[in-house]
Amino acid sequence: MVQRADINSVLSDIRSLRSQMNQNQRVEQDQSVRGRIDGPRQVDQTQETTSFNDMLGKAVNTVNDVQKNASELRTAYDMGDPNVDITRVMIAAQKSSVSFEALTQVRNRVVKAYESIMNMPI
Repeated sequence: MVQRADINSVLSDIRSLRSQMNQNQRVEQDQSVRGRIDGPRQVDQTQETTSFNDMLGKAVNTVNDVQKNASELRTAYDMGDPNVDITRVMIAAQKSSVSFEALTQVRNRVVKAYESIMNMPI
């Protein structure tokens, strides 16, 4: 039996992700307030931060994985695989398209910011 995407499950997933994001923001705000109340942080409490290069690399790899998945599903559907439904293929293709467009927009913004910085008078 082919499993189709149910709109209610997709909406519940979106809502749960939104609530997780809101929780993370509240935790970060609480930590920043606590840091101001308690005074400066100790030196031994260093947090590992990811560089912009790492974040951009992960984003590119994620978009690549999404595009590969969409391509594999499309190929499987074209070959007549009974376990692949057209709705899954179309959803994967749309995810691939949206993620690539988002990555392109981020790249354009970074290039624009770089050009703005380079054109600043010294």
